[in-house]
Amino acid sequence: MPSDTGRRARLLAATLIPVLAVLAVRSWLVEPVTVSSDSMAPTIPSGSVVLLYKPAAAAGWIRNGVVVAFGSPIDGRTVIKRVIAGAGQRIAIRDSELFVDDVAVVEPFVDHSRIDATYFGPVTVPAGSVFVLGDNRGVSIDSRDFGAVPLTSIQGTLLTGQK
Repeated sequence: MPSDTGRRARLLAATLIPVLAVLAVRSWLVEPVTVSSDSMAPTIPSGSVVLLYKPAAAAGWIRNGVVVAFGSPIDGRTVIKRVIAGAGQRIAIRDSELFVDDVAVVEPFVDHSRIDATYFGPVTVPAGSVFVLGDNRGVSIDSRDFGAVPLTSIQGTLLTGQK
């Protein structure tokens, strides 16, 4: 018959190991994030819980069109935006249409009728950075306001979006 001390040790291990595993996964692999603004709506509405895949940032998987999370240069809070362009690319918005390197970008996730007569740029993305925009351009605070985001500030890419 096992001793009382042995049972306690097994119970402690059975409890502690799963908790440590969840903490490790959350710290290094995947973290749930609650979206607190409408800047990515309707793609990701406010109140949605999304999964942030952390290794993507370190692995260099940040590409145009990918949705990323990073610390806001304004207040440090985690924000979610879409990467529009990388280092060396030239960005302009002409009458709500996005141009990257003078080529119009098809953006089915953006409601252009809500941002008619919007103009920005042109600007060139500096080395080691990406230019990010919210899908809901009329309300989004993004690289048009705070400039390009350093790759070192990217916390990860989104895996899912659900309400």
